[in-house]
Amino acid sequence: MRWCQHCPVLRGVVVVAAGLAISSLVMGVAGCTREGTSGTATSSPAGRVSSTQSSDIVGISPAGVTTSVDAPADSTEEEYFQACHAARLWMDAQPKTGESLLEPYLAMVQTSQVGAAGTWNIRWADLTPPRQAAVIVAARAAVNAECG
Repeated sequence: MRWCQHCPVLRGVVVVAAGLAISSLVMGVAGCTREGTSGTATSSPAGRVSSTQSSDIVGISPAGVTTSVDAPADSTEEEYFQACHAARLWMDAQPKTGESLLEPYLAMVQTSQVGAAGTWNIRWADLTPPRQAAVIVAARAAVNAECG
């Protein structure tokens, strides 16, 4: 194998290029905006993952039940477990028909006038899209007994 006399220089160029790429990525994530536009950087409490962007795309079943929300799920691990556990308790109390209980459960929480344990006792209509997505994620896990 032949030693490359330019290798140290090339390695330096690669390191600088990689550093620039990473700093550009960090600047973009940190909330920097183009001139003339406004933006704010947001922070989330520890243990919570969320996004400030969401779409208006909602999956509705033929029965009129919201089964998906095009938003990232927003809940802490504790809230996820609480929502999943509440859904699982409700599902376990239902008659066994062999049919999935996801849609009936979601219909119940969405029509509750006072909220339910699976929605942190907040009415469905009062939850943000990311919180609605978190309820749906937890309910899907409950169907498969995957609450953790």
